[in-house]
Amino acid sequence: MSEQPATPRRRPPPRARRIVQVVLSLLLVVGIFYYLLRGIDLATVWAEIQALSWLELATLAAIAGWNLCTYAWVWMSVTPGLSFWRAMGMTQATTAVANTIPAGVGAALGIGMTYTMLGSWGYSRSRTTTAVLVSGVWNSFIKLGLPVLALALVALQGGAAGGRVVAALLGIAGLAAAVVVFALMLRSEELARRFGLLAGRVASRLLRLVRRPPVEGWELATVKFRTRTVGLVQRRWVAITVTSLVSHLSLYLVLLVTLRHVGVSDAEVSWAQVLAVFAFARLATAIPLTPGGAGFVEAVLIGGLVAAGGARPQVVAAVLVYRALTWLLPIPVGVGTYLWWRRRSLGAPGPQAPTLVGLGSGG
Repeated sequence: MSEQPATPRRRPPPRARRIVQVVLSLLLVVGIFYYLLRGIDLATVWAEIQALSWLELATLAAIAGWNLCTYAWVWMSVTPGLSFWRAMGMTQATTAVANTIPAGVGAALGIGMTYTMLGSWGYSRSRTTTAVLVSGVWNSFIKLGLPVLALALVALQGGAAGGRVVAALLGIAGLAAAVVVFALMLRSEELARRFGLLAGRVASRLLRLVRRPPVEGWELATVKFRTRTVGLVQRRWVAITVTSLVSHLSLYLVLLVTLRHVGVSDAEVSWAQVLAVFAFARLATAIPLTPGGAGFVEAVLIGGLVAAGGARPQVVAAVLVYRALTWLLPIPVGVGTYLWWRRRSLGAPGPQAPTLVGLGSGG
């Protein structure tokens, strides 16, 4: 009797994979929060939150509103001619998607929405691509630079432990290397091509270790990136740097004020220590396993602030309020701005605005 040929195993469809990713992401978030909150009297944490006065709540609401506005200013700096309200609507809508859909899918959908919304206002795909790339590069530079700055400030306040000094030096070296590579890429087309070839070779060797095919065309991508970026950076690098830095520091201000209002004093956790913990928590948002870094950010903030000297119930209360203002609040705001944009797009002449489902399939 002849042996039947083995039928090839079919890959699960994209929708099934996404459902599995979402479920696993939610389970991961639940597991992290269970670990963080075990052994804590949640009634005490809730009492700390309820103790906030109306003046303190109003102050936090004002700072949180300011923080939301800074996202728009960053995009206005990388997209000349974009108005504040359009930038505000786009950034809040894409942030809402990124904060609710996990496993990297939210980021992809957000980029797709960026192209669609800017395209509805007359911006070409090439201009949008340049804005996405430049804002992403500057965001990465500041995420790398903030831990270095924070550790240096902690050291100046007398907390210069050997491990912190080494971490600061490594951070400075990494940031300097990234800036130098970026500057050299912009300097000439030939240098951009060489960096693309080198990066492609390194990536291919790493992929070979996991039996994946080599990458191709990275030198073409770096040359195209340089061509699109050099003009914008030459004209607007100051505005891009200032708005990006203000956006990050505004987020830090929300955390600092929340801690002080809840009762974590400067004597317990100094402003420089808060900045250091905040900076490393920002790096945790790069982990694409949960929406908006949910769970990972809270773990870094709570663990770091408690280790720095903060009382655990107060720190947990402050972190929960902070995340409600910076992770949860943009979701309903973003839904509202998306509906506003969609209503205006449907009322305008031209093709019908795509739905979120269409954006997902096309992004």
